[in-house]
Amino acid sequence: MMSERGSEGSAVTTLIVYEVLKRTLDIIVAGLGLLLLLPLMGIIALAIKLDSPGSVFFAHERVGQHGRKFKVLKFRTMMQDAPRRGGAITTKHDPRITRIGRILRKTKLDELPQLWNVLKGEMSLVGPRPEVEKYVQLWEPTLRNIVLSVPPGITGLTQIRYRHEEALLAQQPDPEKYYCEVLLPLKLASDMEYVQRRSLAFDLYLLVRTIRALFERE
Repeated sequence: MMSERGSEGSAVTTLIVYEVLKRTLDIIVAGLGLLLLLPLMGIIALAIKLDSPGSVFFAHERVGQHGRKFKVLKFRTMMQDAPRRGGAITTKHDPRITRIGRILRKTKLDELPQLWNVLKGEMSLVGPRPEVEKYVQLWEPTLRNIVLSVPPGITGLTQIRYRHEEALLAQQPDPEKYYCEVLLPLKLASDMEYVQRRSLAFDLYLLVRTIRALFERE
C-alpha cells in the first residue's frame, strides 16, 4: 500500500514539474518568437492588405482546456466574407482562399499569430488540435474530457499526422461527411495518444518533427 501511494505521489510530482517546465518554455519561446518575427509578420500583414480587402487577422472561436472557449488568432487567408460563403471545412482548392492565403496556408505562416494565444495561456506550443465546438460535441464524452484536460497546441501529434487534411478533403465528394465520419474519430484518437504520451521530451520531439514536416512534400 505504501509503495502504491509512493508511486502515485511520484507520478503527480512528475506531472506538476512537466506542466511548470512546459508553461515556462511556452512563455519564453512565444515571447521571443513574437519579438524576433515581428518584421516578418509586418511584411505578411502588408501583403494581406494589398492582396484583398478586409482585416489582417482572423479570429475563430475554438474550444480550449476544460471546455473554455477562446478566439484562436491567425493571419486571414480567405475572403473577408468567407463564413457566409461556406462552412468550417476548408479544402485545398477552396475558392474562398486568397492568393496570399494559399502561400500562408502551405507554409503554415498563417499560424504565427497563435504565439499570442500561447503567451496568454490559451494555448501551448504543443498539444491537441483546437477544435470548433460543433465538432467537439461529436466526440465521445469520456475521450472529450481527457483531451480537453490539457491546453490545445499550435502543433502536435495530430497536426503533424493530418497536416495534408485540406488536400485529402478536396478528393472527397462530401468533405463535411468525410470529416465527421472518418477524420474526426482518427484525430480524436491521435489527440488521446498525445495526452497519454505527453512529456517534455515528447513535446521537443514534436517541435523538431514539425519543422521537418514543413519541408516535406505532400
